[in-house]
Amino acid sequence: MRLVLLGPPGAGKGTQAARLVAEHGIPQLSTGDMLRAAVAAQTPIGREADAIMKAGQLVSDEVVVGIIGDRIEQDDAKRGFILDGFPRTVAQAEALENLLEQHGMSLDAVIELGVDETALVARMQKRVDETLAKGGTPRPDDNPEAFRKRLEVFREQTAPVADFYRGVGKLHGIDGMAAIDDVSLAIDNVLKAAQNA
Repeated sequence: MRLVLLGPPGAGKGTQAARLVAEHGIPQLSTGDMLRAAVAAQTPIGREADAIMKAGQLVSDEVVVGIIGDRIEQDDAKRGFILDGFPRTVAQAEALENLLEQHGMSLDAVIELGVDETALVARMQKRVDETLAKGGTPRPDDNPEAFRKRLEVFREQTAPVADFYRGVGKLHGIDGMAAIDDVSLAIDNVLKAAQNA
């Protein structure tokens, strides 16, 4: 099972990915984690990424897709994987489709968690309050102003990715505002339908 989770910050992608990892025994692939691992392992693409980052530049889509290509060849990803946080742009989605095709693979589903942005800001504030109540330190970007900016960036860059996958018939919209268990059940139903297709 190979899937992409889409949705704005705070939509619950991480929560659902963790449940899918536990239930299906497939890895969640975070581009940030993969990038750091490739640099630490000093793979050819990792060395290239390291040089780019040390020069203070953003790692190109080509390098990120190369890192994903290396990662999906590893044994734990043979049965499938969950991509969270990638693709962020239509260009990345197209590059991912090409990469998977080269590996004789395709995505089973792209799941978009639909949310109410006003409720998300309230959810974020609750998370900050709970973190503070436990004596923790909230994330630096967990404040209403920064969060609204993250939502704006998502709308501009990543929301068109949903249209791309809708166009190729892989997008499945799910109500991300539902209870966590209900969201999980809806995702399971999408995956069962995809596997039976």
